[in-house]
Amino acid sequence: MTRATGTKEQDAAPRPVRQRDAFFDNAKYLAIVLVAVGHAWEPLRQGSRTVTALYMLVYAFHMPAFIIVSGYFSRTFDGSPARLGRLLTGVVVPYVVFETAYTLFTRWTSQDPGRPVTLLDPLYLTWFLAALFVWRLTTPLWRLVRWPLPLALAVAMLATSAPSIGQDLDLQRTLQFLPYFVLGLLLRPEHFRLVRRREVRILAVPVAACALAVAYWAVPRMDYAWFFHADSAPELGVPLWYGPVMTLAAFGCSLVLVGCFLAWVPGRRTWFTVLGAGTLCGYLLHGFVAQAAKYWGWYEPAWVRGPAGVVAATLVAGVVVTALCTPSVRRVFRPVTEPGMVWAFRATAATKAGARRAAPRPRGPHAGGTAHFCAREHRHGEGPQRGREAEEG
Repeated sequence: MTRATGTKEQDAAPRPVRQRDAFFDNAKYLAIVLVAVGHAWEPLRQGSRTVTALYMLVYAFHMPAFIIVSGYFSRTFDGSPARLGRLLTGVVVPYVVFETAYTLFTRWTSQDPGRPVTLLDPLYLTWFLAALFVWRLTTPLWRLVRWPLPLALAVAMLATSAPSIGQDLDLQRTLQFLPYFVLGLLLRPEHFRLVRRREVRILAVPVAACALAVAYWAVPRMDYAWFFHADSAPELGVPLWYGPVMTLAAFGCSLVLVGCFLAWVPGRRTWFTVLGAGTLCGYLLHGFVAQAAKYWGWYEPAWVRGPAGVVAATLVAGVVVTALCTPSVRRVFRPVTEPGMVWAFRATAATKAGARRAAPRPRGPHAGGTAHFCAREHRHGEGPQRGREAEEG
């Protein structure tokens, strides 16, 4: 047997397909549930210090957790044609579609009947897609510089001092959330294993309880808009120096709470693990329900403002976003959330090679190329499929 023949047979040997990491799918699903619950609590904050404290606590870590995971799965983005194509189909296309849809929906509900359809001013929750597009494009830069996280923090601190940045592409929020994305780029699997240790899970309980107590104390003393990361210090009516200080303080608090959250995320497969692959649908679609609830007057009955109403709103939000993350809903909306759009791109050597590897092959002793390609895709944070998962997060 020649060397060439032996190499060919080795390449054709079947290799086991690695499964999606259940931990990250669980984390994405639980994070999107918290996003939906936070939106459900929003109209209930007035007059309730407890709801406002819970709202502040959730907003302190749910988007940072989402963004850190997105950064983690963006580590292999190198600006290659294949990855740029996935960035366009997995981020830009959903942004254009849902920015238009939310604008038309806002007109219909008369919240802003004269709002123009524009792609420069993200509406409601579409800001995340615009920000993810910018963050991922800059990934090669953050992998190049010597101290990426301190530099990203400096950018965020300066952003809080610059109200002139404006609202184009929600750049203020994009820059202020940038450190979380850069942190995700720097993380490795062992860092996530560190927060999942038993002693960390136990410690997370009193830490989270203390955080809730601090949030309750801070309600009348602090503007929780700092956790939105959407405005500069002058826009929040405080001295300029508050911005950099609050950026560092919020970053520290958020990291502690993200650690607590990840410590509680189960690492095994559960009934909701499969829903982690559909979080992009859940994120983009639940906003219509949240906005419609206000338009249809679901929060007007007096009992909704009481404890029973808060519990009901929480359960409804959880059920709705869970339904929107299911595989059936994902299949329906795949043309606008995960379009293939092969027709829109020129064929390159990389895309042709990927197509050959992904093409179905006859079963038999020489099959296995597809299994090898899938195995590489499902490694932690590596390969094209993980890039798609980050877009969903």
